Amino acid sequence: MIQSSRALPQRAAQADLSTRIATGLLALACGAFLVWGAGFAKADALHDAAHDLRHSYGFPCH
Repeated sequence: MIQSSRALPQRAAQADLSTRIATGLLALACGAFLVWGAGFAKADALHDAAHDLRHSYGFPCH
């Protein structure tokens, strides 16, 4: 039985890392927008939904 292993080229590993970092930053930006955008929204229903969600996660907001 012959086993062979191939390592990813350095360039592919870097692309994978940069993709993961970009994805994480995008998720962080979307989450921050949802919390701050909904939290400071003028629409009462949108603000109340964000307020209740923060309380359900134990996040102090006032």
